[in-house]
Formats: sequence, C-alpha cells, structure tokens
Amino acid sequence: MTPTRHTVEWGNKVIEFSLLRTDRKRVAIEVNPDLSVLVKVPTTAELEPVLGVVRKKARWILRQQRYFGQFAPRTPPRRFVSGETHLYAGRRYRLKVHTVDGAQFVKLAGGYLHVYCRYAGALDAKRQLLEDWYLQQAVRVMQQRLETCIDHRVFRDLALPPMSIRRLRKRWGSCTKSGRVLLNLDLIRAPRNCIDYVITHELCHLLVPEHSSAFFRLLDRVQPDWLERKTRLEALLV
Repeated sequence: MTPTRHTVEWGNKVIEFSLLRTDRKRVAIEVNPDLSVLVKVPTTAELEPVLGVVRKKARWILRQQRYFGQFAPRTPPRRFVSGETHLYAGRRYRLKVHTVDGAQFVKLAGGYLHVYCRYAGALDAKRQLLEDWYLQQAVRVMQQRLETCIDHRVFRDLALPPMSIRRLRKRWGSCTKSGRVLLNLDLIRAPRNCIDYVITHELCHLLVPEHSSAFFRLLDRVQPDWLERKTRLEALLV
C-alpha cells in the first residue's frame, strides 16, 4: 500500500509524516536519519486516533530529529578518484586508482584502497568495483559477527538466523517475519562494535518484536553500552 502524507501541529511545530497501512496490530513510529517520519498503522485504523498518537509522541519525534540533525551535513557524492577517502571498519583509507589492461579488482594494502580498473575515468565502473569489494568483505565479517553475537546466553534458545546484506535506504538493519536478519551493506564501513550493536538489536527483535520497554530492557541486558555504539555509528557514517 502506498504511504499517504499528513501533518500534525504540536505547539509552534509542524510534524510531517508518511502514513503506511500494514497488516499489524499497533501503531509504530519511525524517525529516519534523513529526518523523515514514517507511521505504520493497522489497515483498519481511523485517521483521527492515529493523529492523536503522533501528537502524543511529538516530543520524542522532535528529539529524534534533533539527534539525527546533529550529524548533518551528509557525505558529499563520491567521485572515486585517487586521494579521496573511503571508510572501512571504522578507518579512513585513501583511494589509489590504477589503470590496468587485465583483471579489475580492489585490494586493501599499505593503508590504501587500491582500485585497479581499465579506465581510470569510468566513475560507474570504479563505484561498482568498490561496491563489490565491500560486499565480499561484508559477507565474511557480518557472518562472523552474527555467530559471535548470538553466542550470548540470552539468545541460547535461538537458532542461527539466515542473513542477507543489501543497501537499506533508511535502516541499519531489520528482521523479517520469517526470522531473516537484513543488514545494511554500509555497516562494513563501521567499526566491529557498531556492527555488533545492529546485529544484537535485530537478535533482540527475534525475542521481542516491538520497540517496547521490554525490548529496551532486553537490549540493555545484552549490550549495556548500546546507545554509545549507536551514537558512534550515526556520527561516523555521514
């Protein structure tokens, strides 16, 4: 179902949000890093009660928007030229672009990300090479971190869930109704403890689906410093 746009007033503030009707039982409000607000509601929910819920949560919504707003401006578009810095595992590496006649590939060596391509000026080709390299690293690293994180005693009754890695436009991770954990490819640019935060967050959702007080009590128990990790993640990947 296509989201619809709505607004509510709270004091002298106007909160804009997208309303999405889904097969769910409760209203859920998400504030994304781009400051957009998504409100998910049951398919049969009346609009006025939903607007009331948004007004009730207005203080929290504005606080979340201020939190994400402190990390602006976002990273400018990448040009994939020698000397440009790119993140991997929480560190910044300078790019070195090499023109080759043979195989095209990316290699991390000597403190540089080396991109070997046939046409040094081909932006799309360099972007894809680097994207493919990031994905290769992400599959290896994130599987290792998933196996490490689920080893916590709280998750002893959980089977190792299947994992997928893809570009998620507004989330670091999520989990499906079938129990599959989805992770944002961009996480491979972050430190391992930030990756562990996102994975642990999703594993907690396999036990407590909603962002309820019970969920945050569980997250606090498993990872007491999760908020510091979350803040570092948001500050780094801008």
